[in-house]
Amino acid sequence: MVLQLKLVVNAANVHQGGGRTLLLALLQATELPTVVIVDARLKLPDHLPDNVQVMAVTPSIRARYEAERRLAKLCEAEDILLCFGNLPPLFSNRARVFVYLQNLYLMSHKPLSGLTFHEHIRILVERVWLRLCLRDATLLVQTPSVAAEVQTSLGRTPVIAPFSPTEAMPMPVSEKEYDFLYVASGEAHKNHRLLVEAWELLADQGHFPSLRLTLDAEREVELLAWIARRVQSRSLRIENGSVALVDMPDTYARSRRLIFPSLFESFGLPLVEAQRAGLSLVTAERDYVRDVAVPDETFDPSSALSIARAVKRSMQLGGDNQIVPPASAFLARLLAMS
Repeated sequence: MVLQLKLVVNAANVHQGGGRTLLLALLQATELPTVVIVDARLKLPDHLPDNVQVMAVTPSIRARYEAERRLAKLCEAEDILLCFGNLPPLFSNRARVFVYLQNLYLMSHKPLSGLTFHEHIRILVERVWLRLCLRDATLLVQTPSVAAEVQTSLGRTPVIAPFSPTEAMPMPVSEKEYDFLYVASGEAHKNHRLLVEAWELLADQGHFPSLRLTLDAEREVELLAWIARRVQSRSLRIENGSVALVDMPDTYARSRRLIFPSLFESFGLPLVEAQRAGLSLVTAERDYVRDVAVPDETFDPSSALSIARAVKRSMQLGGDNQIVPPASAFLARLLAMS
């Protein structure tokens, strides 16, 4: 009996953000018999190809462990196992294993400041898991800058294999409603708080650009409450609303610019999408940005003032640099104050 090659995708810890978007694109594109293990929280589309079989796993330690045991039995030597959630199989596997590494927190040199205690412990455990269980798996990454980080942290040379969800995003014609759009979930490295602080600096100077965020109201309660207090106290023009994948083209079409202050990314998918949609890009000056896009304005993502100045440049609001007078003018002012 000749066994048919199948694709097994382990995405048990993927349920939101860019990882979800790319995973769904893979499932729509595969022509192989495919088994995908997903987080039970993942919102799947109503229709998937007939060749895709879905196995949902609840987000608990016991359920994940049982899923790893099941994964070892599921794969044959002829199969391809794509670990889409950063971690190699816990147990030895007969298939050819590929690990798609997208979480840069798993690199040992990345600081974990800003993470909750639970997230901190999880990342430390996953760092150990990655190193102990990688075995002879092939590492895949999305950009040259991430490849360099992997080489430094893991001593392994990964294959650079990026992909985007669609060849092109059909763009509706819409009135421009937002001066700036930030498409991001609420992790600490996404830098939402500093972005809002930049909007406060702009308000101090009499500028009130509109900003649209896409935070999940159920997951980001604390962050959204903090933003709401700032918006109310300073009359900032910031609004939030999560956006379904099918509605993203319209959200881009209603925006003039994408602002992207994230400190690091494995693959800045919104940068790719926004550039295709014709938005101006106002971004952090980071390697991950220039891996995938050409920004129109850049800033230091550790400085709210730098962000505010980039916003003003992009809106042609003029600079805030003072003209430094010569020594003679200084002495004249000194005499006038004497």
